[in-house]
Amino acid sequence: MDIATALGLLAGAAVVVTLILMGGDLRMFYDIHAIIVIFGGSFAATLIRFPIATMLHGLPLGARFAFTLRRTTQRELVDEIARLAEIARRQGPIGLEKVEIQDPFLAKGIRFVADGYDADFIRDNLERDRDNFLTHLDEGQKIYRAIGDCAPAFGMIGTLIGMVQMFANMTDPSKLGPFMAVALLATLYGAVVANLICLPIADKLHGKLIDEEVNRTLIIDGVLMIRDAKSPALVREMLLAYLPEKHRDQPAEELAAA
Repeated sequence: MDIATALGLLAGAAVVVTLILMGGDLRMFYDIHAIIVIFGGSFAATLIRFPIATMLHGLPLGARFAFTLRRTTQRELVDEIARLAEIARRQGPIGLEKVEIQDPFLAKGIRFVADGYDADFIRDNLERDRDNFLTHLDEGQKIYRAIGDCAPAFGMIGTLIGMVQMFANMTDPSKLGPFMAVALLATLYGAVVANLICLPIADKLHGKLIDEEVNRTLIIDGVLMIRDAKSPALVREMLLAYLPEKHRDQPAEELAAA
């Protein structure tokens, strides 16, 4: 689980709620009209940009990956694949069947090697799997970024609507307060939704996409080298090329801590 996402959202919500409670109560900051214009308007505008199937698929998928996708460093993968290459060298591909592997993508590739599939099949299958997964991540981050772009704009629309309604009812002082609340709260809701939720999640998904692209390409190369019975030392040296030069001699524990 990516605890940083949950901690960031909780911390941001705590800051907003604390500031609200320091000068009033939460009921002052609730307005159904502002909620409708922000969430309804943002959803409608995003729906115009993307097919409904992509929306229904990308929203929950993006949220799940933002919170649950574990980040594995390239150095950890290099060490794991080198260990598997050593097992394959000593016991043959059959020995890989009994090995427990946490990364499901790596486990799938090693299962192909243990079952004796040819290299072309392994490469094609794993590359297709990688590309599909990255496409889903990209869809998720684009949808959240689109909502993050729309929310402040619809906050401004809500503000303009509230101002028009307020000026149109200047003769009735009892209506000025509610319309002013709509005007101000729409901007607040739009800013919070965009800058605390949607845009940070989009950036998190984009970072995960880059990490997963490198990790899965590294895994594909490593699995194919194990399939070709390359020596563990050669496998390690070839895969270390995926790491920045300054990290190639660091232990995996130090890189994970960093």
